[in-house]
Amino acid sequence: MAIHDSSETMDLMLQHASVRNFTDEKIPTETLHAIIEAGRAASSWKNFQSYSIISVSKQATKEQIYAFQPQKSILAASHFLVFVGDLNRAEKAVKLHTPDFYPDGSENLLISSVDASLAAQNTLLAAESLGYGGVIVGLIRDQAADISKILDLPDYTYPIFGLALGVPAQSNAVKPRLPYETVVFEETYQVQEASVITAYDQLQQDYAGERRAGSSWSERVAAQFGQVPQSATLENLRDKKLMKKHHKI
Repeated sequence: MAIHDSSETMDLMLQHASVRNFTDEKIPTETLHAIIEAGRAASSWKNFQSYSIISVSKQATKEQIYAFQPQKSILAASHFLVFVGDLNRAEKAVKLHTPDFYPDGSENLLISSVDASLAAQNTLLAAESLGYGGVIVGLIRDQAADISKILDLPDYTYPIFGLALGVPAQSNAVKPRLPYETVVFEETYQVQEASVITAYDQLQQDYAGERRAGSSWSERVAAQFGQVPQSATLENLRDKKLMKKHHKI
């Protein structure tokens, strides 16, 4: 098989930009089905497929979610797909063979979260290949218990993130990623100097120009990792029997 430096698929991947503004046009049901089926073809740990997808298209349901996480992409999207870590099916499978079921803990959370993430990225790529756009909404974890109630999520399930999909109302420029050599290492990890961060701050500032959100990339990182994590995710995981009280994430 001939090996090329690029392909239509690779070009599409490199053109990815988040879309938060959508037209009123809806994604046809059969098209959405095909998009999600392509997403579900993603790799999965031992083919367990430890996730579910809640497709939200009713405006009333989107408004309920928006009330807790007011991001305009949720309301404007044709469909808001909520990717759910799901070990509820695993419970059914396990109990066909043994009464013992141990869903809690970091390893199982990683299995379900990674499975869902792979499927979501595939879904977004499939949508983009058809001219649609979307954006991942991870902040719904801040209201995990409320979102779980809206979606009737049972024990052993938890919302990981949402994916807003629709017809783009505008095109956005591709955000510059960290330089290749600061992320990809040969053979062993290479610890870097802070100059890598400041250089990337400048790159992001040059990209944003007048659209700059008022904080640098490193300041946004500090806002995330420089404070005690919010507890909503952990509390919901405990409520859904996926994390015992003595466990820490």
